[in-house]
Amino acid sequence: MNSGALPPGWPVDVPPPQHPDWQRGAVAWLFDLCPADFRNHDVLRRHPRVLGRFAAASVEGSVAAIEQAIRTARVDLSDLPADVVEAALAALDRELQRQRAARRAVDLVERAMRGETWAPRL
Repeated sequence: MNSGALPPGWPVDVPPPQHPDWQRGAVAWLFDLCPADFRNHDVLRRHPRVLGRFAAASVEGSVAAIEQAIRTARVDLSDLPADVVEAALAALDRELQRQRAARRAVDLVERAMRGETWAPRL
């Protein structure tokens, strides 16, 4: 994560790692990806890398849950009209794409927290 350039998928709500207070923004963003009760744990506020791991696990769990819901939706919702089932599947698909993007962004933030740098490829 060199001066000015950010890797594709970097979260728009998180300042670049070159910004002096970037981890404060990263912590707020990571907490937003986690269950609300995670904010009650001091260790997560004091240690951003621990929070990053918890956020990664939370997002990964969401991805897995959505994938399972997509696999079973037609059977689970078979008593509903077809258009409702299709709308539900479309909503699940949109959420799956959003969660996969979040998973990539969490990975980038975690890597930056470990001091990894990024340089654009030509």
